[in-house]
Amino acid sequence: MNELVARWSAEHAVTRDDELVREFELGLSECSSLVVRVAYSVLRNRSDAEDVAQEAFVRAYRSMRGLRDRTKFRAWLVRTTWRLALDWRRAAKRRDVREDAVARVSPQFGDAETDAVESQRQAHLWAAIEELPEKLRLVLVLSAIQGHTIRDVAELVGVPDGTVKSRLFEARRRLQERLR
Repeated sequence: MNELVARWSAEHAVTRDDELVREFELGLSECSSLVVRVAYSVLRNRSDAEDVAQEAFVRAYRSMRGLRDRTKFRAWLVRTTWRLALDWRRAAKRRDVREDAVARVSPQFGDAETDAVESQRQAHLWAAIEELPEKLRLVLVLSAIQGHTIRDVAELVGVPDGTVKSRLFEARRRLQERLR
């Protein structure tokens, strides 16, 4: 971890305010391993934890001048790291859901006949989705295909959670009828 601190110092130290830089480097050297451990406690992946820690260091450096009480640098950096790690984990989950949906919809390998049947099935499914009214199609695509939560869809569309749920239910019911 000390090599990260050394590399960071060499790459980002600006001579404008040497005292601020020294204070930042001191704070960073005192809690750099703690930052990685905090990120690791959320992510359970060493590489991702180091990436999050690096991002936390960058944000800390950019915001150091605005920190009112520099004696609380450590706590502030830990909170920042914790939030970044949670955001990283959420993004990874959304990415995994999207990749799984794509993998389910498009076959990776197979013979020509299987590919043709799958392609025809996909075309039939998308044709049925396209026939849905816009408000039903929108919540279905956002929720079921892109993997957003009900609350996220509600915020994106600008309607209450219950409305999203009822639209999603109705969209699925209509799709089921069309696909029979």
